[in-house]
Amino acid sequence: MKNEYSMDTICAALAFAFGIEPPEHAAPANPRLVEYIVQKLGKQKADRIFMYNPDAIGQWIYEKYAALTSEAKENCDVEIPLCTVMPSVTPVCFATMYTGAQPEVHGIRKYEKPVLKTDTLFDALIRAGKKAAIVSQNDCSMSMIFNGRAMNYYIYPTVAESNAKAAELIISDEYDFIAVYNKNYDSVMHRNGPEGMPALAELRTNAEAFAVFSHLIAERWTDHNTLVGFAMDHGCHEIDGDLGSHGLDMDEDLNIVHLYKIYPKTEGVSR
Repeated sequence: MKNEYSMDTICAALAFAFGIEPPEHAAPANPRLVEYIVQKLGKQKADRIFMYNPDAIGQWIYEKYAALTSEAKENCDVEIPLCTVMPSVTPVCFATMYTGAQPEVHGIRKYEKPVLKTDTLFDALIRAGKKAAIVSQNDCSMSMIFNGRAMNYYIYPTVAESNAKAAELIISDEYDFIAVYNKNYDSVMHRNGPEGMPALAELRTNAEAFAVFSHLIAERWTDHNTLVGFAMDHGCHEIDGDLGSHGLDMDEDLNIVHLYKIYPKTEGVSR
């Protein structure tokens, strides 16, 4: 059974957290995430958002291998089951995540990586005077489809280099919004299957990376109301030859779960 809420509801909820207007074509904000934001912040708004975007971690993988994703779960307050979009491939799904629009609206409807012309959350942030950055790997969807905007892009050959830069950006505390993309689980899953040992090792690596970022934010951003998210794009399934794939209209590929936590600012605590 497919999850009730579409991933297109996340974009407007992130805009709500900041108190800014969502992108032009964004679907209504996810009610569970909005409820959580209000519960934690009341009438205040977030002034920092950090989105960690691992690739291809389906809900079934997240739940079946809970011991390997426990560090992500321990650093969140709310789990939000979502249904991603078709075709369930990376550029289509991330385009929906950060425009709030379905593929027929934002225009990426297959595995291709054109620069989006549709209004995005990054455009909304820029209009609101906020400073945004994407940290990702060479030639990936996140490094290409949101290009050409008045924001900063930190693109590296490896996940390790990207994550080191992300930690540096947290410490420097110059950005209102940071999106960090890690491709490692997806890359290894395609070659070894979703449940192959090399893929599961990368699954744990993703959870550990998110935990490190979360701890660093909790320590360094005490004078900010910060929303952090562990937000994947789509799921995956096994195919013949012990390989992995995705892109089909099936629960394994479409059902995902996002994790969120708010760190309210702590008055009187120095970093």
